[in-house]
Amino acid sequence: MTSKFLKLTGLTMALFAMGTGAAHAEYPEHPITLVVPFAAGGPTDVVARSLGAELGKILNQPIVVENKTGAGGTVAAGYVANAKPDGYTYFLHHNGMATAPALYNNLRFDPLNSFEYVGEVVDVPMTLLARADFPPNNLQEFIEYAKKNGDTINLANAGPGAVSQLCGSLLQQAVDTKFTTIPFQGTGPAMTALLGKQVDILCDQTTQTIPHIDAKTVKFYGVTTKDRISKLPDAPTLDEQGLKGFDFKVWHGIYAPKGTPEPVITKFNTALKEALKSEPFQKKMADLGAEIVSEERQTPESLKNWVDAEIKKWSPILKAEGMNVN
Repeated sequence: MTSKFLKLTGLTMALFAMGTGAAHAEYPEHPITLVVPFAAGGPTDVVARSLGAELGKILNQPIVVENKTGAGGTVAAGYVANAKPDGYTYFLHHNGMATAPALYNNLRFDPLNSFEYVGEVVDVPMTLLARADFPPNNLQEFIEYAKKNGDTINLANAGPGAVSQLCGSLLQQAVDTKFTTIPFQGTGPAMTALLGKQVDILCDQTTQTIPHIDAKTVKFYGVTTKDRISKLPDAPTLDEQGLKGFDFKVWHGIYAPKGTPEPVITKFNTALKEALKSEPFQKKMADLGAEIVSEERQTPESLKNWVDAEIKKWSPILKAEGMNVN
C-alpha cells in the first residue's frame, strides 16, 4: 500500500508540475495592463503605446495602457509594487525610478527590491523649447535673457522627480540662474501650456517635441545630449553652444511586481526583445528621435544594475540641492 501511495504521490506531483508548466506555456490568457506613471499623450505614454501595440501582436493578447499619474511616478510605482504578481501587470518608467529614493521619504516601494526587472527599452534625448513668442531666438540670447530676468521666467515640468524637472535643474545650474518652476501632471499638459503661451520654457523628450519643432509652433534652442541626434542632424547641442558638459537623456525600463513567476518574466522579456526588433516600433522610435537600446541592455540583470548605478549617481546630487519633496 505504501508503494502504491508513493507511486500515486509521484504521479500527482508530476501531473502538478506538468500543469504548472502548461499554465506558463499558455500565458497570457487575457489582456495585460502596462501602467504608465504620466499623463496620456506625454512622451513616456507614446513609448508605452507604441511598444504595447507590438507586444500585443507577439503575445496574442491586448496590452492595455493605464495612466496613473502623481508624485513623479511614485503613485504608479507603488500601485504596481502592490499588484498581484501574476504576469498581468507591468510598469514602464524612466529615470524617475532611480531618483525617487532621494526625493521622497515615505515611498510605498523599494526600487531595487519591490519589483521583478524585465529589461530596458529606449533612450530618448531631450530638447529645450520656448513658447513661440518668447523673446530669445537662440540659446545664446536665452542665456543672456535668463541672467537679466531670472525668476520671471516660467519653467514648466511634470512634477518632482520627472525627467523634465531633472533636466530643468541641470539647466538652471548650467546658466547659474533660478527660474520659477511650474509643475504639471505630466509633460503632455505642460506642452499644452507651452503651446498656449502660458509658460515660457520646457525641457522635454523628442518623442513629444519633434512634431512641434517641425511645425515651428515652438522655439527650439537645442538638444540635451552630448552628440547631435540623427533625427535632428542640423540641430546643435546645448554643449556645443556653450553649456559645456551638458549631457542628459531619458532611459526607459519595464518592471513587474515582485514574485511574478520567472517563466512569465522570461516569456515577457522574449516578447519585449522581439517587439524592439519589429519594423513598426523601430520606425516609430526613429521618427521620434528615440534610440532602441542594445541587446545587452534588454535583460533583467542589465536594467537592475543600471537602476542601482543611477540611484547612487543621483541621490547625492538631489540631496545636495535640497530637492527632497517630503
